[in-house]
Amino acid sequence: MQWEGTVKQNAKRPVRRRKRRKRYMPVIFLLCAAALFYGGFAARGALAEDAALPDASEEATVPPTGKQRQATDMPPAEPDPNAWNLRLVNQWNLLPEDYEIALTELVNYHAVDRRCYADLQNMIDDCRAAGLTPVICSSYRTWEDQTRLFQNKVGEFLAQGFSQEQAEVEAGKIVAVPGTSEHQLGLALDIVDVDNQRLDRTQEETAVQKWLLAHSWEYGFVLRYPSDKSEITGIIYEPWHYRYVGKEAAAEMHDMGVCLEEYLEEISG
Repeated sequence: MQWEGTVKQNAKRPVRRRKRRKRYMPVIFLLCAAALFYGGFAARGALAEDAALPDASEEATVPPTGKQRQATDMPPAEPDPNAWNLRLVNQWNLLPEDYEIALTELVNYHAVDRRCYADLQNMIDDCRAAGLTPVICSSYRTWEDQTRLFQNKVGEFLAQGFSQEQAEVEAGKIVAVPGTSEHQLGLALDIVDVDNQRLDRTQEETAVQKWLLAHSWEYGFVLRYPSDKSEITGIIYEPWHYRYVGKEAAAEMHDMGVCLEEYLEEISG
């Protein structure tokens, strides 16, 4: 393009272009108006479609959650009684000595199976947020730790005049025989109130225990040895001993009012 003419010549050329644009203005205006009309009509149609309430006779397309899931043709998966979080350890079901787990260390030399750590942390955090002070006084135990605790309890009964056999039987009701303790799973914890750290029935009256009894199942933990289940569990009432079973199982056990032995029998039947 050559724009090297005089100022007068340069001034005339824009005038001629403006004149040519004037001839096309009506056509451009009509095309723009048509585009705006059509676009607005399409947009109004899409908005109406999005805003319309679904017909009650039509099947919902949103994936159901919670209670709605029970009404679908695809029920939730059945709990696996052989799953790691439901492993039964008691005097009739021993843990092998070579059982291995990956641990997450807590403060004060405690540890738990790392798969339950996040839920445990959330439970403790929420308990503290409620103005309470829970204290974990026992968690994962090695085989040697469990043996030492058991033998100490046997010694107490021997000192009371029990025979060796009787002392072991009685001690086993309070401290699990090595290989039968859930603490060796890394899924059990003894949790007490900072204002009452005694492992006896007075623990159930503490604010921490009342909160845990009401909410622990929401985090996948259950009171493992309730007062009315001793004949089934083989362990005395322990209002401080909590076992991780997972949120789904904990919710079902809470609703059914059963202990782990009963729950496993129910889902295995």
